[in-house]
Amino acid sequence: MKYLILLVSLAVAACSSPNERPQIASASPGVEKPTEALPTDIRRVTMIVRDMENSLKLYRDVMGLKVNYDAVLPMSGVALPAGQPGAKARLVLLNGNDPFIGWIGLMEWLDPKLPDPGPYPSRMGIGGHVIVTNTQDIDRRCAEAAKIPGVTVTAPPRAQQYPGRNGAPPINVRGCNFFDPDGTLIELNQLLK
Repeated sequence: MKYLILLVSLAVAACSSPNERPQIASASPGVEKPTEALPTDIRRVTMIVRDMENSLKLYRDVMGLKVNYDAVLPMSGVALPAGQPGAKARLVLLNGNDPFIGWIGLMEWLDPKLPDPGPYPSRMGIGGHVIVTNTQDIDRRCAEAAKIPGVTVTAPPRAQQYPGRNGAPPINVRGCNFFDPDGTLIELNQLLK
């Protein structure tokens, strides 16, 4: 049974005040820049992991994300319907280049642990999810990711072209795809000129 739960916008540390709004980011080719801020931002996705240190090898060490929060928290079992009330879980938050959006949260139940979800994943299904990234030095990062226990590579580094949005030029990337040790499919891409 798969115990990976996605949690969007967990209200812990590193949150801005509710009245603060980030600047509206510049638009991607083919996407109009909003004239005003929308009411909701996707701050982060938090994933429950089976082994925090192994997950950090991928997200921090290989992908190069920066740890900005690391704490052990008491869990109610209510707001996050997992584990037992009173359990202890470690939450690590990581960010890329943006200080407000696009973060990854990793959470491991420590005491008591969640049941082992079984074999490492190798196929997607309903409820599955993909995190699409933009990075540098793609071939090295893909090779390093493949060495982490539980990572399952589904496609090695290769050039790909995606249609542009709303008549914009095609989007050219070089990238690889792999499952992290807990079932999240990562599309690790480097934009090509």
